[in-house]
Amino acid sequence: MGEVEAVVGTAPRVLDLACGTGTITTRLLARFPDATSTGVDLDPALLAIAEGTFAGDDRVTLVTADLKDPDWPARLPHDSYDAVLTATALHWLHREPLADLYGQVAGLVRAGGVFMNADHMIDESTPRINQLAAEDPVLAEPTARRYEIYGDHADGDMPSVQWHARVPREKGFGEARPVCCSPSDTLLLAMK
Repeated sequence: MGEVEAVVGTAPRVLDLACGTGTITTRLLARFPDATSTGVDLDPALLAIAEGTFAGDDRVTLVTADLKDPDWPARLPHDSYDAVLTATALHWLHREPLADLYGQVAGLVRAGGVFMNADHMIDESTPRINQLAAEDPVLAEPTARRYEIYGDHADGDMPSVQWHARVPREKGFGEARPVCCSPSDTLLLAMK
């Protein structure tokens, strides 16, 4: 949230993209009581939890929409946002719909605003480090079991960190780059 404050201040209008239960919105409002948040998701169970969490809080609006539907932004209560934030959700999208989504997000972030995506993104330029992480004695077996249970995200179509930094720039952001990463996860920051 420090990046949000540094770029857009302490009372931002935020779009919590693929909000799930509203974890980002909860953290946002705890840090910035004057912020407002629009949470958008398709999952009715997760949205029901979010509705229970934010019942009676007029700073929060929840919207049901499919991010693969090209008209989903029309369901939002605002045409622009100071910040669009998302975490561990967009990896379920294949490259083409994800690239389209980045373009839609660029259209929603105001000039000078920020987009942050914390998600699973492998840095393909570090194969030895990636291999060491995959062989971690504590996480290797549970990670392998996780893939047995859930399969590979987006049928294995997992764009690299470099792809995630390049495509938002191609879709309308002035700058985009990873600001924090581990061998398997990255926080991408893009600015208009």
